[in-house]
Amino acid sequence: MNSHFPTHATPIKLYRHPKSGHCHRVELMMALLDLPYEPIDLDVPNGEHKTPEFLAISPFGQVPAIDDNGVTLSDSNAILIYLVKSYPTGHGWLPEHPETAAEVQRWLSVAAGEIAHGPCAARLVTVFDAPLDHEGTKAASHRLLAIMEPILESRDFLTGSTITIADVAGYSYIAHAPEGGVGLDAYPSIRAWLTRIEAQPGFVGMARTPLPETS
Repeated sequence: MNSHFPTHATPIKLYRHPKSGHCHRVELMMALLDLPYEPIDLDVPNGEHKTPEFLAISPFGQVPAIDDNGVTLSDSNAILIYLVKSYPTGHGWLPEHPETAAEVQRWLSVAAGEIAHGPCAARLVTVFDAPLDHEGTKAASHRLLAIMEPILESRDFLTGSTITIADVAGYSYIAHAPEGGVGLDAYPSIRAWLTRIEAQPGFVGMARTPLPETS
């Protein structure tokens, strides 16, 4: 359990793989909300995420998953929504205004789509030896980054001047894109956005792996 959290609170169990960006976005959200949590690392390569015990928590056998005092949930974006709805801070992590709420949802879809098939997939090749088309995943990554760069030239965060769960969902794999061979040097606005997220109180990073050649 993270020592800076109050010891009297019941920690949320976070089932994870420590090098997974999907898992990190949940850990980052809990840290930003100042929630106590207990990381439980699963031996994914040896199938611990497919045991009957874990499938009772995460029916699709996917990490991350959480157990919040008997409330179990999987899917990283769904968990983000659960956390900010269950533990509101008054910040507005999930805006109520229809237009902004819709824009947040759009970026959650990007996290599950373009980010997953771009920076995430490229990193799967170099970090986990996934049998994917590395050049194709890098090209998809740069198509995404080329769209994000001008958007972030005119705003501090993905949906405006305030950080939301959209930024939390997008951060991990883009921050670690160079580990997949996707360089960020050509995207100063994206790099500034990452820095703003890293400056948030309570921010926790994901362990980095050695960098391959980037392009």
